[in-house]
Parts: sequence; structure tokens; C-alpha cells
Amino acid sequence: MQLIELRNYLDTLLDASRLKDYCPNGLQVEGRPEVARVLCGVTASQALLDRAVAGGYDAVFVHHGYFWKGEDGTITGFRRQRLRTLLANDISLFAYHLPLDVHPELGNNAQLGRLMGWQGEARFADQELGWIGRPAAGADGETAACIARSVAARLGRDPLLVGDGDRVVRRVAWCTGGAQGYFEQAILAGADLYVSGEISEQTVHLARETGVPYIAAGHHATERYGARAVAAHLRERLGLATEFVDLDNPV
Repeated sequence: MQLIELRNYLDTLLDASRLKDYCPNGLQVEGRPEVARVLCGVTASQALLDRAVAGGYDAVFVHHGYFWKGEDGTITGFRRQRLRTLLANDISLFAYHLPLDVHPELGNNAQLGRLMGWQGEARFADQELGWIGRPAAGADGETAACIARSVAARLGRDPLLVGDGDRVVRRVAWCTGGAQGYFEQAILAGADLYVSGEISEQTVHLARETGVPYIAAGHHATERYGARAVAAHLRERLGLATEFVDLDNPV
């Protein structure tokens, strides 16, 4: 299909213009005019770009792209190398940050909830990024420590649980990635447990003083699933040859 058609489709699908964000969403780097093969991943790292070149892909789709607010705008060093790889090989780069977090079906939060079996019933926090609802069926009344073990089993990564691991969880809130700043809003929304990707120093104190435990499950680990869902969607709906590559990241 034509690159412009894919751009319009993704912008509409992910409602790219609706949210205020820290970076441009959509087509960040323009490549060849026709797209048949799309490589999907979490971050547009050099390793992912090298995979795209080796695999003969026409475009790359990621959650974490380039041109972040406050970032050094000079095209030198690793930034030069990344852009050189895309431009020299005529590969397009699509990046959707917050739009991929909030999408009700393909988004990172929706996909993490589906993976864990959590039933999202409401939204909270800035731009309704956070999700809150019931634990998995049959898990109502489980402790935070039990849910942490379930997170470890499904994500394949041991999470960090701080606070009261014995607290019974009837309302779980979650927001993937670096959303530890929404912890207090999750508490105000009625959460018995909050799950995100990263953790800050003050998060520990908030968990201890409020009695609401916090699980840091990994930024990359919690955000692998949106791009994977988009890869499947593009393959099924548009007939594109897509692949999701999960490059190891311990954070």
C-alpha cells in the first residue's frame, strides 16, 4: 500500500491528534512511497533499525520514537547514525507514544490488562491514561503479593513490590511505562494496588504511608504488547507482512 495511506490509517486508528504529548506522533521519518513489510518494536533503537535493514522492511513502527521535547536537537553521534540508517535505506519510521498507551483495544494498557485478566472499568490521571478495575476472574480477594507473582509469571520478569504485600486487592489500577507519577491519583481513584513500569524514590514512601502497595513491573516489560497488537492488526486488516521483535531490555 502507499505510505500516505498507511500514515492516514494509523493516524485515524490511534487518534494521533487527540492527545498532548512529548513528541510528534505519526510518521516521523519518511521513506519509500510504497509499504509492504513493517517491523514493529517498542523503541526505535539502532538494534531494531539494523533488523529492519537486514529483513528488507519498508517501515518501522514503534512506541518510543524520536524528537522528544527537551531533548538535544542536534543530529550528531548516535542520533546521526539512527537517522542515517533510516534515510540511507529509504525506511520510514512511525512512532505513537501516548496514543498507543490509551487505545481501548490495541493500547499498552488495554493489552497489559488483557494479558493479566484485569477488567478495566474506568480511567484516571492526566488525559485518562490510567486504567482501574477488577483483578482477574477468580483472583478477587488475592493479596498484592499474589498478584505480583502472577505479573512475574506472565511478563517473564520479577517485578518489585513495595508496601503491604498482604493487602487484599479488590480494585487494581495500572498504567504502563514510566507512570509512577500517577500513583497518588490511583490511590484517590480507589485502588488497592497500583502497577506501572518504573519506580521513583518517593514511590516507596507513598506506598508505605498510604497502605496501598505498588508494583514496578518494568518499563519495557509492560509496554511490549501494544506494538505487538498493532503488528497483528496491520497483518489481519491490511494484509501487510508484519513482525514484532522483542529486543531484550532489563528496565
